[in-house]
Amino acid sequence: MQAGATGALGSLESLPLAVAMRHDLWLYPVIEVAHIAGFVVLVGSIVVLDLRLLGLSRGLPVSALTRHVLPWSFAALLMIVPTGLLMFIAHASDFIGNRAFQLKLLLILFAAVNAGVFHTNVYRSVKQWDKDSSVPAAVRVHAAASLMLWFSVLACGRLIAYL
Repeated sequence: MQAGATGALGSLESLPLAVAMRHDLWLYPVIEVAHIAGFVVLVGSIVVLDLRLLGLSRGLPVSALTRHVLPWSFAALLMIVPTGLLMFIAHASDFIGNRAFQLKLLLILFAAVNAGVFHTNVYRSVKQWDKDSSVPAAVRVHAAASLMLWFSVLACGRLIAYL
């Protein structure tokens, strides 16, 4: 905790769990590994779907792949969010001013909006391009944006320690 951290951030950092995250030898690293493992599953499932949307493995129906990977993505989020919050409360006053952390959160927001727009709009016509056909340009744009955003999130997450 930064010297003199006050207000909401100081309150978060003084929670017993936040103190334990900073002082227990293994707690923070174990939580961080769980966070990274969750991101591996999340981004891995998203990459597989995005590559299909970009035209790879055309014999595999998009709807079937989506039904397969989305539960993995949601399960990964159930791991990522609490572990990320635990890491945040341990160093809230440091993270809140970290440009890589700020950019990571912004990119996650953009990625979520991109996924939401994709699933509520262009995915509705999936039956027309589900298998063995060319994917519409709008679908490819969403997939390319998704790949770019998620790899950028990963890069920012790694850069947090260095900025």
